[in-house]
Amino acid sequence: MYINLDFEATEPIYTQLKNQIIAGIAKKEIVPGEGLPSVRSMAADIGINLHTVNKAYQQLKQEGFILIHRQKGVVVNPEGVAIANEAYISNLKNKLHPIIAESICRDVREDEFIELCREVFHSFSKSEGER
Repeated sequence: MYINLDFEATEPIYTQLKNQIIAGIAKKEIVPGEGLPSVRSMAADIGINLHTVNKAYQQLKQEGFILIHRQKGVVVNPEGVAIANEAYISNLKNKLHPIIAESICRDVREDEFIELCREVFHSFSKSEGER
């Protein structure tokens, strides 16, 4: 998996790293049970502080995307990520609320917004007919 961080972005580096790992899992570029580089190795490969990688890994662990074992190292959760429940859906709505509000303020029409969501959603499919 290729990690591409934007050091000039306003989004923190650990958030970018976390989001790219989640995207890799969603695109099936990283599969359940697959190992990820150690904190030190990932930090050295990307050229960032190991505490930044550790923060991303800890958040991924808390959210159930990865497991961290002393002997096995960092592994994508072999059981996969938990299916969305009511709490996740509620959190998702809370995250979408300001994005939709800003879109409305910027005169993005509902159909445009939904089409953008559809495009992004389908970008995670390996092939056109998969979803």
